[in-house]
Amino acid sequence: MQTLAFAASNSLNSINKALLQHAANVLRAEIMDTEIELFSVRDFDLPIYCIDTENEMGIPEPAQALFEKIGAADQLLFAFAEHNGSYTAGYKSLFDWMSRIETKVFQAKPMVALATSPGGGGARNVLGQFETSAPHFKADLKATFSAPKFYDVFDSNVGQLTDAELQVSLRSALSAFKQ
Repeated sequence: MQTLAFAASNSLNSINKALLQHAANVLRAEIMDTEIELFSVRDFDLPIYCIDTENEMGIPEPAQALFEKIGAADQLLFAFAEHNGSYTAGYKSLFDWMSRIETKVFQAKPMVALATSPGGGGARNVLGQFETSAPHFKADLKATFSAPKFYDVFDSNVGQLTDAELQVSLRSALSAFKQ
């Protein structure tokens, strides 16, 4: 089993990447035997999507590379950072480039989507946007998980959730891969 774990943030110290790493560890240790490849937007440097740029240079190799990694994976674990209630600009551009390769970006892969934020909303807006659009881009969305007030519920020194109720909720979301 191969899991592609992707942090849809370009922040070097992304709290969503920290949550993603924790979720990947829980998935591998407690839910299923899987190899996990972890990436973030930072690993795929490319220009902001523009039809003029596409006409001039075609699809950039980094977008093609992530699209192929999605295709090679058995399942997807994504963590979405929320900027002003929506996707990060870096992720949105990468996604837009991949959608020019094929509109079925997620290639019918089983997927769990995560998000966190420092505030009480837990990045639920971006998760809601993803839940609405996922079927149009062929994501087999199994579950979502939101962790509000990241700095109150996550111990960055050990890299794990400290809130027992959220930990149970995360395990439940990750267990959806087995259904």
